Amino acid sequence: MTLQWAAVATFLYAEIGLILIFCLPFIPPQRWQKIFSFNVWGKIATFWNKAFLTIIVLLIVLFLDAVREIRKYSSTSSIEKSSPSRPGAHEHTQMKLFRSQRNLYISGFSLFFWLVLRRLVTLITQLAKELSNKGVLETQAEKTNVAAKKFMKENEKLKRLLKSYNMEEEHILEAENKKLVEDQEKLKTELKKTSDALSKVQNDMMTMKMQSERLSKEYDRLLQEHLELQDRSWKGNKKGL
Repeated sequence: MTLQWAAVATFLYAEIGLILIFCLPFIPPQRWQKIFSFNVWGKIATFWNKAFLTIIVLLIVLFLDAVREIRKYSSTSSIEKSSPSRPGAHEHTQMKLFRSQRNLYISGFSLFFWLVLRRLVTLITQLAKELSNKGVLETQAEKTNVAAKKFMKENEKLKRLLKSYNMEEEHILEAENKKLVEDQEKLKTELKKTSDALSKVQNDMMTMKMQSERLSKEYDRLLQEHLELQDRSWKGNKKGL
């Protein structure tokens, strides 16, 4: 194995190790989120995308080179197998074909696990954010429930106070209405008495008026008789003279 393929194989084993570490069930996503939020990751974040794309390009180049080698040694293997002049050439070609196939698997799986590793880190980060948001939402929901229960208790208390106040107000209104009814009855009684007294006074006034008219007529009659008597006495005196 050449140095480049040894490096690619080491990179593949490192990818497998990282994926297995990320998939450990006893490490929660929040812990990974704290690890990803270290300052050192923020410093290398500017180079991360470039490094990611560079590694992808290198792995694709190695993968295509391995495909080319496989096609090359697959075609030469049948030719060397049919030639009797080089008996060891077929085994040598098969060894190179095996190495090309091995390099193809190494580069292909390295490329695949690199993409999986990038996606896994993204999903862990998103899951940690969602869990954090879930915790915040649960806290807000609990606070909202506590506030709602408090408001419901206050509402029930206000309803009871309002009900008791309404009952007291009804009793007060009932007592006032009863008092008003009694006052109305008293006023009716007094009004009846006043009406009777007024009628009696009016009757007395009519009686006095009639008596006054009678006295006036009697006085006129007596005055007329007195005048007649004076005329008679004056005439008698005049005859005696």
